[in-house]
Amino acid sequence: MSAPERRAGGRRAAHRAPERALLAEARALQPRTLALRRVLHRNPEVGLTLPVTQAAVLSALRELPLEITTGHGLSSVTAVLRGAHAGPTVLVRADMDALPMDEDSGVPFASEVEGAMHACGHDLHTAMLASAARLLCDRRERLAGTVVFMFQPGEESAHGARTMLDEGLLSAEGPGGVPESAMALHVTSRLAAGTLQTRPDSIMASSDDLHVRVTGRGGHASAPHDALDPVPAAAAMVGALHTMITRRISAFDPAVLTVSHISAGTTTNVIPETALLEGTVRTLSEETRGRVLEEIGQVCTGVATAYGCTCEVDIEAGYPVTVNDPDVADRVADVGRSVLGSRFVEPMPDPIMGSEDFSYVLGRVPGALAFLGACPTDVDPAEAPPNHSNRVVFDEDAMVAGVALYSGYVLDTLRPR
Repeated sequence: MSAPERRAGGRRAAHRAPERALLAEARALQPRTLALRRVLHRNPEVGLTLPVTQAAVLSALRELPLEITTGHGLSSVTAVLRGAHAGPTVLVRADMDALPMDEDSGVPFASEVEGAMHACGHDLHTAMLASAARLLCDRRERLAGTVVFMFQPGEESAHGARTMLDEGLLSAEGPGGVPESAMALHVTSRLAAGTLQTRPDSIMASSDDLHVRVTGRGGHASAPHDALDPVPAAAAMVGALHTMITRRISAFDPAVLTVSHISAGTTTNVIPETALLEGTVRTLSEETRGRVLEEIGQVCTGVATAYGCTCEVDIEAGYPVTVNDPDVADRVADVGRSVLGSRFVEPMPDPIMGSEDFSYVLGRVPGALAFLGACPTDVDPAEAPPNHSNRVVFDEDAMVAGVALYSGYVLDTLRPR
């Protein structure tokens, strides 16, 4: 029995039986959930094309009363469950893709694919949602409305959610059935297993990539006066860009700009013609995002001119800010308190400056993203290797809570009135 199950006794008496039953059903499904998670973990796939992952998901859903479609430009799976009674539509999402990195976690079911690893827990998300679909199919008679299960490739920088939207995700359940709300869970190794955190409004940042090419005039390193060295101009840009963030952007609507890659030249005695800067820009509002991107161009052009150089600034647009609807975020927290127990639901004090392409869905549908703790019980969360580490390990028992939370949110939203 998991810790949330043991501590569920603090809930209101009128709801204890169904809540305990929900966790118990999720626990009964754990062998299926675990098996799917480990298949996916051994066979990670990166990007939008995930044939092995897609096949595993389709196999897990095959005998269920679901209307299933697959993507055209990506290996997505959309499964629709129609409840026994009329009502609204709710969407629940799991992302399926892995990261392009080698695994060094030491788990016995480690990746068997060189250069690919499920280091962000998407394998857990997929397995949890597949088991939630099974649980909810068994409770179809209690659903007043429609459920859309969104199994999404390409969350890690490949804009998979946007592609699914372009391919008609929000009309997958039929005309006039735009989802009333949407919900997604994301596991983290930096929270105790079974702990739920979410917050209203901005929860994750936007993400844009910065590329700046500074052009001067090459020459011999012993005679810089006969050349036009782009390296000092590039170095000055780094400082100017970081200063711009602290002097032009409000501390109450923060932004992060990190220059993470600088390259120039080939050897010690040559002044190069060009220097390259690359980095990332993160913000928590679209207003500040626009302001920062505009200022970047002005700063780089001004510094280049001061050094007698020219520059080309290219900003590759990434994900928008992930913004939770306050009402839906409150509902997710309420469901967490009911299903897991109040001790396992914590306020999330600050947003995360990482980005998430569930932001595309939340830009179209009121919804919420929430974080589910999955730190192994013998590890201090503050010391655990974080998501995206080649050494990250997740507590698989947390998937019981995840299945119950996905299911509980749908049941609460589609409860017959």
